[in-house]
Amino acid sequence: MPDRDSAIDWLLESDEPAIRYRTRTWVLGQAETNPAVRRERKQVPDGPIVSTLLDFASVAKVDPYRKWFGLHWRLVSLADFGLRVDREALRKTLDEGIDRELDWIASPPRLEAPQRLRKDGLYLSDASMEGNALYAASRFGHARDERARALAAKLLEWQWPDGGWNCDRSATGRRSSFHESWATAIGLAAYHKAAGNADALAAARRTAELLLEHRLFRTLKDGEPIHPSFVALHWPAYWHYDFLCGLRVLCALDRELLKDPRAVDALDLLESKRLPDGRFQAGRTWWQRPANPTSPVDVIDWGKGRPSEVLTLHALSVLKAAGR
Repeated sequence: MPDRDSAIDWLLESDEPAIRYRTRTWVLGQAETNPAVRRERKQVPDGPIVSTLLDFASVAKVDPYRKWFGLHWRLVSLADFGLRVDREALRKTLDEGIDRELDWIASPPRLEAPQRLRKDGLYLSDASMEGNALYAASRFGHARDERARALAAKLLEWQWPDGGWNCDRSATGRRSSFHESWATAIGLAAYHKAAGNADALAAARRTAELLLEHRLFRTLKDGEPIHPSFVALHWPAYWHYDFLCGLRVLCALDRELLKDPRAVDALDLLESKRLPDGRFQAGRTWWQRPANPTSPVDVIDWGKGRPSEVLTLHALSVLKAAGR
């Protein structure tokens, strides 16, 4: 049996305070008032990963969506840590970053695009872009910004009847895209939590039902995996879907959804991906190392060909939330 305690000890010895902090709060369930938690939280902005992600000035003249080191992706990675804003300087940096992100992604020309309406009345949209932006804005205190509200409104308008979103011009209209839907649902869940928007919650729940209908990775026809990448682990996933992304959607909405019988296969699969020492390793990656001159390059080396701290943290967090 994989050694969970060994994996937790490994995370608690990380050089990254954010990983130590979230291991204590998400995996071990320690309270924010715990002295060790307070110590780790205080150090979070100075950690090598977080401080690098926060260096927005270095990409001030770069397209925010530049794969994978632009501002957009940095904000998403910071949001994935549930970064708490405990310092005035940190608040200023994040406020400026979110302001630039929303100015770009919520501009009227981007949000209108009437030519993306299909003949059958369904919208074609790269909704994961707006969903990820809404996720970061909501996590960092900007859910009530007029531009964030505009993002949420458009996502509700663009949602397909089956509960997802799609950008594929060749799609039949019968099924939306898991790739475009999972991050969008997490963004709407975060928006609901921050702004209390019931319509956003209802929309995200429709996405969760779509994923559960497929047991998070199976076809309805014969129960086989929809795609090989759906049953592999990745970190970061960016906009690509895999079964852990689906589990994260359920966790973001309501941990009770992880107890739905239709989530069992995905949870079992996640447990089967544990290494003997309890850690998790990405089966494949969508990014190149920072030193690699080719695209797409991430500003962070998240772990290629070795166990990943952040992936292990999130996998253990989901299993903890599911009572495993």
